[in-house]
Amino acid sequence: MEHPHVYVDADACPVKSEVTRVAERHDLPVTWVAGSHMRVPEGGRVRIEVVAQGFDAADDWIVEHVAAGDIVVTADIALASRCLAKGAAALGNTGAPFTEDTHTFNVSSGGLCFESRHNLPMGCRLALKIALPPALRAKFGGRSLYRVYAAVCRVERATEASSFRVGVRFLSEIA
Repeated sequence: MEHPHVYVDADACPVKSEVTRVAERHDLPVTWVAGSHMRVPEGGRVRIEVVAQGFDAADDWIVEHVAAGDIVVTADIALASRCLAKGAAALGNTGAPFTEDTHTFNVSSGGLCFESRHNLPMGCRLALKIALPPALRAKFGGRSLYRVYAAVCRVERATEASSFRVGVRFLSEIA
């Protein structure tokens, strides 16, 4: 039986040495995927893949190369969801596995990214309700929904021809 391949979304990965140690212990090949060259821990079956700069370029490369049974390490929920759909395992930076129940958008401090069936115009203002996972609810006063105004700052065609990947930046909290 062939060992799974480990792909790491390396641009913001805080656990590089831990991933390398575990991969070496189990004799697994590791590919670090990043938008620019960086130092990664050296190892016998470790390599770095530098991809073109651009919105989700590293994510797209990983999804193109990952196969069922492989392992992806990422903090990006959208990337994890795409890899799960291909039969790969997806782990967060803490080692916790992503599942099909994990939220399908990635919330950051300044905005979020999600898929839409509509081609939203740039600058369009939206009122969004974001369902918070239990781990973040305490940070937001125990609320399960976080409501914000946001402006569309990026739109591109998603891998499925009928949907668009939309990036928004938060403007203010609704209340």
